Amino acid sequence: MIIDTHCHLDDNRYDEDLDTVMQNTYSGGIGGVLIPGADIKDLPKAARIANAYKNVFFAVGVHPYHIDDFDENELRKFANDDKCIAVGECGLDYFRLPKDESEKLAEKESQKRVFKAQLDLAVELNLPVILHIRDSNEDCYNILKEYASRLKGAVLHCYNASPLLLELSKFGNFYFGIGGVLTFKNAKNLVEILPKIPLDRLLIETDAPYLTPEPYRGRRNEPFYTQFVAQRMSEILDLEKEEIIRITTQNAKMLFGNFNTE
Repeated sequence: MIIDTHCHLDDNRYDEDLDTVMQNTYSGGIGGVLIPGADIKDLPKAARIANAYKNVFFAVGVHPYHIDDFDENELRKFANDDKCIAVGECGLDYFRLPKDESEKLAEKESQKRVFKAQLDLAVELNLPVILHIRDSNEDCYNILKEYASRLKGAVLHCYNASPLLLELSKFGNFYFGIGGVLTFKNAKNLVEILPKIPLDRLLIETDAPYLTPEPYRGRRNEPFYTQFVAQRMSEILDLEKEEIIRITTQNAKMLFGNFNTE
């Protein structure tokens, strides 16, 4: 059974047919789903969905684009839910920084402050972290290296094939989330670095409704499509698809616990 370790089931694109999506998920051999926290306003919905379906869990977190809404007390409140098993997605995203240098610097510092606050929360609550890293490899590396020994564990969501970030596996319990991008024709860097990732640190994810893998790229993504990620991983690593599924499911259980796929 595959575990989709990053799926935004609380996105409004699932509002009309979530039951059908989940039926497809379970019947398609996907045994668990983790909903990351991105916008704090969506936490009640994420918690509601997680409590309505078997082997669906959620995380509390604020995406770098939503740091103005960061409220640690609100995160703590939802972290008390039995279905909350992680903090994040949190991190740094420098893709849309202001052009003005002073504003750019201020934005970076704000993102770092909120990122560190969520890492501190994860350490305190002894929960793993879901990381969002975009155009910010060096700053994230430096921060995460500092926190590595204190974190229960972390997954680099939508791992961007950075050799620098791969080095984090030497300092702590860091995992690497691989999704539909691996199936894209322009995924050369990810394809080349995949064999360098320790097998016991690989996770499968969708980032649904985004990043739908081939051959369905362009459609709304959903957990069922993780099978295509597993298939592509098996081809690159020269392992049976079932072995990839076994390894990544075991890894997800090691990092997050809670998932019961027996």
